[in-house]
Amino acid sequence: MLTFIPSQDSQTIAFKIEGTITKGNLEELEREISERFSKDQSFNAYAVIGQVKVPTINALIEEAKIDMKRWSQYNKLAVVSEKNWLGTITDLGDLLPGIEAKHFKANEAEQAWNWIKG
Repeated sequence: MLTFIPSQDSQTIAFKIEGTITKGNLEELEREISERFSKDQSFNAYAVIGQVKVPTINALIEEAKIDMKRWSQYNKLAVVSEKNWLGTITDLGDLLPGIEAKHFKANEAEQAWNWIKG
């Protein structure tokens, strides 16, 4: 499930993910991004990841479609989670051109906001 949470920054979309992510959730995220940011406007993402089920191949493909469509717009990605494997994936995302990605533990949420706004 995808839930939008209040953002502390006008250039940042903030959301929480729990359980299973559906194609509908990904479409909702794409709609929200489209409504808030023009096609040439950079933005940040602040993602709080809770207990999630391993995504299906179809979900990964749908997410990749959204990411590729807007890749050049991403500026910073803060992932807040206790999952160590998400830290590894976030570090890999930091290797992509033009995107800064950083993993934070749940007790570092304020540090994550400070980093994304800085």
